[in-house]
Amino acid sequence: MQPSATLPDLAHTATRPVHWLATATAMAAVVAGAGLLEPGTAKANQSGTETITAAAPAAAPDPGMVDLPLECGGAGAAVVRKASGDLDGDGGPETAVVARCEAGSGTPPSGVYVIARSSTGAPRVVATLLDPAERLSVSAFAVRDGVVTATVLGYSSPDVPRCCPDEQEQVKWRWRGGKFVESRQPASVTDGA
Repeated sequence: MQPSATLPDLAHTATRPVHWLATATAMAAVVAGAGLLEPGTAKANQSGTETITAAAPAAAPDPGMVDLPLECGGAGAAVVRKASGDLDGDGGPETAVVARCEAGSGTPPSGVYVIARSSTGAPRVVATLLDPAERLSVSAFAVRDGVVTATVLGYSSPDVPRCCPDEQEQVKWRWRGGKFVESRQPASVTDGA
């Protein structure tokens, strides 16, 4: 195509590598500036106003990061169940665990512990809800609405073999007055299962 004699010379519109480099630099500066000046996370609600959301809550404490107060001799300790939730109403999650010593046979007694984060963020055991010295085992376990619940199995006499608990209770622990309060309700006697 031949330029028309009536059009002015458009030589200044010819692109050169320096033009592309200047454009790319300017775009990078705009994107970086937008990232620095970004507002907090927002959600629109039905009234059309903006709601600023808080940062994601801290993760529940990991029971693998603490030494549980179990005396297992040479055997290791095992966490057999765990559940998390806000147990003390402080807005942060705690982890409740059922743990016992590893055993080759029989039914080793269980301990139930609550793990929370310290002021430095490190997990630590803050409560023993069920002491293994009670010689009970936990068969069902949950955390719901700030309450720890468990089904505990025990023995009616020393003559009952340790493989076959013959008593059962439903136990709940709830945070009240700065401590965990326990309530127990007898359940039906098991048939040895």
